[in-house]
Amino acid sequence: MSNELRSQFLPAIGVGLFLAAGATSLAVALQAQVSASSKPASTISFDAVDRKAIEARLKSAPQKNPEREAELERMFEQAGCKGASLSEQPVSHQDLPNVICSERGGSASFIIVGAHYDKVARGSGVIDNWSGASLLPSLFESLDGRPRKHTFLFVGFTAEEQGMIGSKFYVKWMTPQQVDETRAMVNIDTLALGPTKVWLNHSAPALASAFFAVAQSMKLPVAVVNADNVGDDDSESFIRRKIPTLMVHSVTQPTLRILHSKDDNYGAVRFDDYYDSYRLLAAYLAYLDATLP
Repeated sequence: MSNELRSQFLPAIGVGLFLAAGATSLAVALQAQVSASSKPASTISFDAVDRKAIEARLKSAPQKNPEREAELERMFEQAGCKGASLSEQPVSHQDLPNVICSERGGSASFIIVGAHYDKVARGSGVIDNWSGASLLPSLFESLDGRPRKHTFLFVGFTAEEQGMIGSKFYVKWMTPQQVDETRAMVNIDTLALGPTKVWLNHSAPALASAFFAVAQSMKLPVAVVNADNVGDDDSESFIRRKIPTLMVHSVTQPTLRILHSKDDNYGAVRFDDYYDSYRLLAAYLAYLDATLP
């Protein structure tokens, strides 16, 4: 999250209080469909990346932002995103680019999955936000190898900690047609501190409802924690262009102190919760691909 951190949260809300009308039946319908297996492309399926690989990518967090950008590209290539599918978007007045990995789909519609890779000077930045950035190659890998309806764009944003500069630049150069063709933007920022949370005030209701339904079908914990009084994140750049967003994190009032401190290191990671967040996100992206127009 960006560098303006305050000390107040809106209270957490459990999944049972949030599920909108129709979401429960959606969860039942998903029960037999969401899986980490090799089912036909018409089902909601994904290929789960091994826990050890997810952990190794998280532990690889470099200490300097140029090294983080290079490591993110290396991990994308390791995951199979290379050649013309992997590109850099130079950002005005910034030394480091946005990193973009594309997974081509069968239609003209897009789903964007974003996470900033930069960190503040203090701490190792494992939580904020290597936890998000290092998941991007794994999420690509989970969806790769199967026909997809939408083109997925996995974007590592630069300079979020300086005021969301990378994401603001990215949306500035989206054409009106590209905006219209973007069905969803999922932003991942500051995972691994505990079970998955949704910043509902930064999320489109339909996208959030579907996220909770997928979580319920997988029996994975998720809750609403609105961090409006805490800071900013890259989802705001897309919200301003009226692109439907979902903002996923793991911060609570007790864990807020870890961000931008010396305690932001691997010792703060709750890996079981982190791997659950990965599985939930992978299934959710497969669900969006199958159900969004």
